Amino acid sequence: MRALVLLFLRLGFTAFGGPAAHIAMMHDEVVIRRKWLSEQDFLDLLGATNLIPGPNSTEIAIHIGMRQAGWRGLVLAGLCFIGPAVLIVLGLAWLYVEYGDTPQVTWLLFGIKPVVIVLILQALWKLGLTAVKNLWLALLGVGVLCLYFLGINEILLLFGGAAIGMIVQLAQQGKLTKATAFFVPLSLLSAPLAAPVFSLGALFLSFLKIGAVLFGSGYVLLTFLRAEFVERLAWLTDQQLLDAVAIGQVTPGPLFTSATFIGYLLGGLPGGLVATLGIFLPSFLFVWLSNPWIPRLRSSPIAAAFLDGVNIAALGLMAAVTWQLGAASFVDVPSLVIGLIAALLLFRFRLNSFWLVLGGGFASLLFSLTR
Repeated sequence: MRALVLLFLRLGFTAFGGPAAHIAMMHDEVVIRRKWLSEQDFLDLLGATNLIPGPNSTEIAIHIGMRQAGWRGLVLAGLCFIGPAVLIVLGLAWLYVEYGDTPQVTWLLFGIKPVVIVLILQALWKLGLTAVKNLWLALLGVGVLCLYFLGINEILLLFGGAAIGMIVQLAQQGKLTKATAFFVPLSLLSAPLAAPVFSLGALFLSFLKIGAVLFGSGYVLLTFLRAEFVERLAWLTDQQLLDAVAIGQVTPGPLFTSATFIGYLLGGLPGGLVATLGIFLPSFLFVWLSNPWIPRLRSSPIAAAFLDGVNIAALGLMAAVTWQLGAASFVDVPSLVIGLIAALLLFRFRLNSFWLVLGGGFASLLFSLTR
């Protein structure tokens, strides 16, 4: 237990670079160095996290904790991995609230936002190479993208894509009747769970809903955050949303700690803690429920078909929101220059995202001082 706590506390303070980097660090620590898991065991856990909603790297940490020390390990590994990022984000949120309107900080965030958009585009490209396995999946992704701009609810689109993916693949296998037993009335999840008037209970339910249905990369979180807090509830602006994602980029741990930042903006310290609990609680529950079933999930054609549909729908939604947020980020020549330089450093030289975000902020601050 002590080794588990120390490992994930250290990872919680040092795991920069996004989910792929987190997973690589965990693999090095628990498979190569400590030999807690075999290669196959680790691959099974990685596959299982793709079949349940929530942040993949956080859920792998929770899985490892449960494998090593049961339900106590599940709780401690998850808290130790998430906790450091939450504390750092709360501190940055306080600074943002206190000084976010000063010209220097405004320019700092102005330069970070184009870098965030470039990072999202890279994630979208890499995920698309894996998710678009054939022509009909590509067409499904384009369809989801178009329907989003027509105003269709993002959760209906996500699970609608999953349903279509299952129907097509199971029809090809002659097992279409099995699909009807797989789905529950997921359309109920698309109904707003929070009233327009802000309250901590409404904030918790909104983040609980998002944490319970969000598949795919952490960047897909943007889709749900924008739909819920910018469009549906009007509690945030696009600029505040991008600021929250930027803070998630420059801190270690999961990108989902952007929820902590948003909660603090809306409700102070209680809001930050409530938002964090709401978005991460489903991950703990899903891992606890799914861990014993991992061998069966890994070989299930129904689960595989569901995942293909969810992934491509999530990418379509991600592309739509990236377009909207990009329009709010690339507003003049300096922002375009910062974005192009970030793209060159990321795609050509593969510079770590942490340094890219810091560089974007530093470049924009220098530009503001010269003016």
